[in-house]
Amino acid sequence: MQMSKDLFQPVVREQVGREAVVRPSMNYWQDAWRRLKKNKLAMFGMTTLVILILLATFGPIFSSHDYATQNYDIKNLPPSGAHWFGTDDFGRDLWVRVWWGTRISLAIGIIAALLDLVFGVIYGGVSAYYGGRVDDIMQRIIEIIHSIPFLLISILLIIVIGPGFMTIIIAYAITGWVPMARLVRGQVLTLKEQEYVLAARTLGAGGARIIFRHLVPNALSLIIVQITFIVPSAIFVEAFLSFIGLGIRVPLASLGSLLSDGANSIRYFPHRVIFPTIVFSLILMSFNLLGDGLRDALDPKMRK
Repeated sequence: MQMSKDLFQPVVREQVGREAVVRPSMNYWQDAWRRLKKNKLAMFGMTTLVILILLATFGPIFSSHDYATQNYDIKNLPPSGAHWFGTDDFGRDLWVRVWWGTRISLAIGIIAALLDLVFGVIYGGVSAYYGGRVDDIMQRIIEIIHSIPFLLISILLIIVIGPGFMTIIIAYAITGWVPMARLVRGQVLTLKEQEYVLAARTLGAGGARIIFRHLVPNALSLIIVQITFIVPSAIFVEAFLSFIGLGIRVPLASLGSLLSDGANSIRYFPHRVIFPTIVFSLILMSFNLLGDGLRDALDPKMRK
């Protein structure tokens, strides 16, 4: 059967735009920042955190009062032009004490995140990379540490060295890094079978170099996201310990101790608990919103 030439039409190729770049050239972190900026909730959380950190750093400067000076003549005053957040039952200015407490709470959260970053990443990376008997022994140690309640460790440390800032940090340093170590171990177990790890071994790279130059950087996105959830978790733990009287010593204050003091008089002087609650809630909410946004921005599967 002979086919007619009319059935066929030549294809005209468009030359215009064939070499056009559809997506701007950018690296992984630039692309993650671009996607993070499109997440309005994450940007709201980050902006709120920046404002709170600035207020915690410079807020007490705008007041002539001291966080520890007592004046019973002005105790339990409501918010006013002289005392923006009012005063407590010792006549101390709550504006200054709230931002001093925010400093301490944020410091505990950041130090806890750094401890997780150091101990958890190193422990999890070494355990996963070497595997075998080394991994089995290290994981049994983690299970033993994880089985000890954090509150029990805190109480034992308080009995030995007394309540305070360092007690909370030491208690968190003993057990708080375990979730990070497990997360890094699971990620490294997946990554160590990749071709670039085999190439690094072939070129003579040692275990430490492979872990910290190849494996950990490729797990960095998960580590960053985990840190944004560790900070509010540590702040919440500190607030709980301070609320039950096992945290920061007077005259220092944290958000937890301020909430504890204000809860005793909430019926008569609600301003003493309202302002610490607002700041505490904003910190937790902002870190969670930022963490969710970072999780989406750093996930290559979410790229469009």
